[in-house]
Amino acid sequence: MIVAEMERMGMAQGKPRLSLLRIVEMNIGFFGLQFSFGLQQANMGPIYGFLGADEATMPLLWLAGPMTGLIIQPIIGAMSDRTTSRHGRRTPYFLIGAVICSISLFLMPMSSALWMAASLLWILDAGNNITMEPYRAYVADRLVADQRSVGFLTQSAFTGLAQTLSYLAPSLLTAFVARDVLDANGIPVIVRIAFVIGAILSISTILWSVWRVPELPLSDDERAAMADKPLTVRATLAEIADAIGSMPRPMRQLAAAMLCQWYAMFAYWQYITFAVARSLYDTSDPSSAAFREATLATQQAGALYNFIAFAGALALIPIVARLGARLVHAACLTASGIAMLLIPGVQDSAGLFVLMIGIGIGWAGMMGNTYVMLADCIPPERTGIYMGIFNMFIVVPMLIQTLTMPLIYRPLLGGDPRNVLLLGGGLMLAGALATLLVDAGHRVRSGQAVTAS
Repeated sequence: MIVAEMERMGMAQGKPRLSLLRIVEMNIGFFGLQFSFGLQQANMGPIYGFLGADEATMPLLWLAGPMTGLIIQPIIGAMSDRTTSRHGRRTPYFLIGAVICSISLFLMPMSSALWMAASLLWILDAGNNITMEPYRAYVADRLVADQRSVGFLTQSAFTGLAQTLSYLAPSLLTAFVARDVLDANGIPVIVRIAFVIGAILSISTILWSVWRVPELPLSDDERAAMADKPLTVRATLAEIADAIGSMPRPMRQLAAAMLCQWYAMFAYWQYITFAVARSLYDTSDPSSAAFREATLATQQAGALYNFIAFAGALALIPIVARLGARLVHAACLTASGIAMLLIPGVQDSAGLFVLMIGIGIGWAGMMGNTYVMLADCIPPERTGIYMGIFNMFIVVPMLIQTLTMPLIYRPLLGGDPRNVLLLGGGLMLAGALATLLVDAGHRVRSGQAVTAS
């Protein structure tokens, strides 16, 4: 206890404590980043449908997310640990990423063909991934140990709030623009306006955070340590390889649970609109007015589950502290799995919204609990690289889902998106069982972080 307290005091002397307002301001940029992610989750499936995508091969059009995450995040994480610029270690990366995101968001709803929308998604996801891990590491760098949990909790809250609003944006815009007003490419104008709003938020919120809470200058010891590890391609790749080779055991054990939950969630985002269109609106025609109604209904349902995740992330903190992240996360995945299994049989919108409680609880767990389990076992000086590597546990399942779904969609799932949700529900339950095998169920220590995915 004495040693821990001395370490805490030493860190506090090296970093100024921030007020709650400053902690909120430093995370405002994460609001813009997650608004962008929410727009993708809610709208890319319908946009692909509007542009004539085939349901069976549509997952291939989502390949951008897992591929850019797999390639970019570990590299950017390692590079940001070693960068010495006058703007800081992390800031150059999330500024560049924010600019790329804004341009891509502005152009996305203007897509006139599938290849254009898919290409822009690659660029957009590259920007998001350049921003993501350096931003998480920036929060860890900037705060003293006993403020980090507040910092990451604020980040989680902004995730839920941003995605709630991004899902709701097209529905709210129907107060000003009719939902059936389409552009020349068949994309609703309300979707285009929502993406323009996202483009503005992406860059403006990052700039606000950088201006209000700049990075701290590196100490002489930190600069000396970086001088011994120069930022070169060979050094970066060697650092990634070394970190993977020395990966802590609990982090390795999380791989099976992450495979199940992220395969399921990625499939859910891709097919939920198509499943609801069949269940509640009796249509499989993306050009129909009924499909547009289904799109708005699923966006509203998505806003609800994100709001539940926002509130749930706060509510889970004392529960995780008491019971441990492992048990709580298994329960969260179970709730999400049951909800996915029940969605295909839902008879009305009210029933769909009720089931969003389970999806929201699961999403809250995915945003936070796995990072709680991770936080105990990674060395703080390698936060950036391990955050980037851990993202591989997210994007590899997405990549597997993208490549396997076209192979099984018609032969095994009958060409019915509702069966995709049944598969997702089963995988969520399998993920809950796999979570119980992870050696990371102890209580969370003071100063550990809960953060978003």
